[in-house]
Amino acid sequence: MLQIILIMAAGIAAGWLLRRRTFKWLDTLLIVLVWALLFFLGVEAGENPAVIEGLKDLGLEALLLSIAGTAGSIAAAWALWRYINHRKGGKQ
Repeated sequence: MLQIILIMAAGIAAGWLLRRRTFKWLDTLLIVLVWALLFFLGVEAGENPAVIEGLKDLGLEALLLSIAGTAGSIAAAWALWRYINHRKGGKQ
């Protein structure tokens, strides 16, 4: 855990020191690295027999959590929309 914090701190320091420079290739590099990390996370999960055996249960739980999260986000956005329009005196 300490290594992760130190690496993040080093990245923040490098970003602060190089903040006036423009790196046009950095966005592409970040996208490639994120895709690579996701791929290797999938490889590691695929190697784990416990994950493969519990995929049915994990998948159902993930589906239920994503549906509940989406429904909660929609409800919160709708409530915020009504609150903002009510404060402005607009249509509801």
